Amino acid sequence: MIQRTYESVVIVNAALEDDQIEITLKKIEDNIQANGGSILDADKWGRKRLAYPIQKSKSGYYAVYRFEAPSELIAKLERHYQLDETIVRYLTIVLDKKALEFYSKEKEKSVAVNEVPEVSNEENDSKE
Repeated sequence: MIQRTYESVVIVNAALEDDQIEITLKKIEDNIQANGGSILDADKWGRKRLAYPIQKSKSGYYAVYRFEAPSELIAKLERHYQLDETIVRYLTIVLDKKALEFYSKEKEKSVAVNEVPEVSNEENDSKE
């Protein structure tokens, strides 16, 4: 089985309670992991206004998953998306080399920004 890296964007009905949305997102994560995939990154964008009404709704809860999985998982995952009534829209793509390089660079940048250099007491004493 060839493992590829995928990105799946899911729009959940925003009219649901936060707990119900979290349950739906947890089911997606469990489905990916139960079928041989591993989640690399999960971005929960939250409630956003839709570009056009979908099922008479003007907003949706967006979530983006990046994961590694065998290609057989995608058919099962998208079948789950179709059967789940809380999921309004979805899109799953294969990430190519350029996209993987971009995400690895972005991850390095975020790690570098979050790191705060430590200042020793000796430096503080010498400045005073």
